[in-house]
Amino acid sequence: MIFKLNIWRQSGPDKKGDFETYEIEASEDSSFLEMMDALNEKLILQGDDPIAFDFDCREGICGSCNLVINGTPHGKQRATTTCQQYMRDYKDEKELWIEPWRATAFPIIKDLIVDRSAFDRIIQAGGYIPIRTGSACEANTLPIDKQVADDAFDAATCIGCGACVAVCPNASATLFVAAKISHLSVLPQGGMDKQRPAKLLKAMEDEGFGSCSNYRECERVCPKEIKVSAITTMNRLLYQNR
Repeated sequence: MIFKLNIWRQSGPDKKGDFETYEIEASEDSSFLEMMDALNEKLILQGDDPIAFDFDCREGICGSCNLVINGTPHGKQRATTTCQQYMRDYKDEKELWIEPWRATAFPIIKDLIVDRSAFDRIIQAGGYIPIRTGSACEANTLPIDKQVADDAFDAATCIGCGACVAVCPNASATLFVAAKISHLSVLPQGGMDKQRPAKLLKAMEDEGFGSCSNYRECERVCPKEIKVSAITTMNRLLYQNR
């Protein structure tokens, strides 16, 4: 299959960027990132600057492969990161537009790589237990309802990729923040810090992310299918402790 690729190129954070067009033949069985690797090999052989893009595990675990493909963060397949997309998924789309996350709080480093350290600073604002809990006790000495444990685990599957920010018209990180608050605060150990929701939301605002307007697009593109019900949990915890 032959694809026409329109890829965002930007040499640095303070440089002006634009789309550049490439053409490549790719097997339907190659992953999207393998196709990008092949394109870079071609560019290097031509003496051109390869396209900078981010990745790590290539197993849908880390969320580093943050690309917007034809307007959709990570690509057309739901509950899937970019590295798990295959070229056969695009056999009916011969022209692809590939760009980075678009958010003021995610400044572009180069080409398709953005700086997502704002997420780290949000977590540092309250994503831990600031109370001495002593050594770890035997798990069964602290009974937790299965539904509570399941809800906490579902929220903890968030990989912090930022797709929720990239798709939101407000560039809001509310779903990310809600996932972190939900998986920490609904458990007895994390519930000791009553100010965590307020601290993380303030950090989100300080980083320049927008507020939530309930578009629910974040839920649609989340590769781990985090539900907007996490935002409801966050709001409940926030107002309970005011």
